[in-house]
Amino acid sequence: MAKQLWLHSLCDLSPARLRAGVRRAIKSAPYLPTVQSLRAFCEPSPADLGIPDVHVAYVEACRAPSPKAAYKWSHPIVYHAGRASDWHFLASTPESKALPVFRRHYELLTERVLNGEALDLPIAKALPEEVTTPLTAAERRARLQQLRDETGI
Repeated sequence: MAKQLWLHSLCDLSPARLRAGVRRAIKSAPYLPTVQSLRAFCEPSPADLGIPDVHVAYVEACRAPSPKAAYKWSHPIVYHAGRASDWHFLASTPESKALPVFRRHYELLTERVLNGEALDLPIAKALPEEVTTPLTAAERRARLQQLRDETGI
């Protein structure tokens, strides 16, 4: 019955996730884990998902050049936490005040990702379908004259 309990309690986990959790449990637990503690070991950590430390992410968000969406972020969470914290606020406020705000957004987003939500970076705007060529000097003068005639200037 104990084997059936373990089987039914862990059947929703993938084999790879279960193996990783068992390895973590063996390395850190002094005794054999319970089902509940094994499930906790099977939860991915932020480092497993490539999510950087909050201070490293804060520094990256502060130093990223504009346009922010075009920058190659270490993880989409950094971009979304920076955007939620306001880029201008991060750039113009001392770290002692800006980091707690960034940390709060970062932790909320990290929790969402750990719960399985996928965050994507914004898609860059496409080029316009219609490409226009600049007007010649004569065409610009003609259009300017047309605007003057229409407005009565």
